Amino acid sequence: MYTIAIDGPSGSGKSTAAKLAARRLGCQYLDTGAMYRAVAVGCLGAGVDHEDAAGIAAVCRDMELDISTNPDDQYVRLAGDDITAYIRTPEVAAWVSAVATNPACRTELVRRQQAILASDSFVAEGRDITTVVAPDAAVRVLLTADPGARLARRGAELGGQVDAAGLRDQVLRRDQDDSTLVNFTTAADGVVTIDSTHLTPEQVVAQILLLAEAAGIIA
Repeated sequence: MYTIAIDGPSGSGKSTAAKLAARRLGCQYLDTGAMYRAVAVGCLGAGVDHEDAAGIAAVCRDMELDISTNPDDQYVRLAGDDITAYIRTPEVAAWVSAVATNPACRTELVRRQQAILASDSFVAEGRDITTVVAPDAAVRVLLTADPGARLARRGAELGGQVDAAGLRDQVLRRDQDDSTLVNFTTAADGVVTIDSTHLTPEQVVAQILLLAEAAGIIA
């Protein structure tokens, strides 16, 4: 079993590259960001205030989460309810930093993520994968892009659901908030930086697969 860990800021192309790489390698895929968004959904449903750190931590600790690791059949279920589409809405995006900056939540979700990764071979992506969740991964990549490219990608993903100010809030402000707890802008020792600003997803994956070959994961 092995793990390929892809770290980086919002809009850098982590999800697209990770899913493509998992398909090429025939392994599992883990979107750790979806787990943080699921906690946000749980908090919204429970009426927890975004400043109630203890309440947020309790929702995270007690939630019944079912997340798919099949790159071709992605879903997220909370207590049996399908929240796959809901976690991508602006409402949840506006809430998720309260979860991501909660130390107790991060500890609990890292525990769950490490248990999942221990079960099979994975391409996993998130903000602290290379340094906290899977520091011993066979391949560790920091995927970056300039702010303009990241804003454009996230805007296209949201399909015009938010205005320019809301988009900057989701991408740049959230990165700033989350960076208070984890470093996902500078590569740690042994982590390879790939700048995706001018690369297609296929070109990013080609570089990741070369790293996997060098690590002995693929021939």
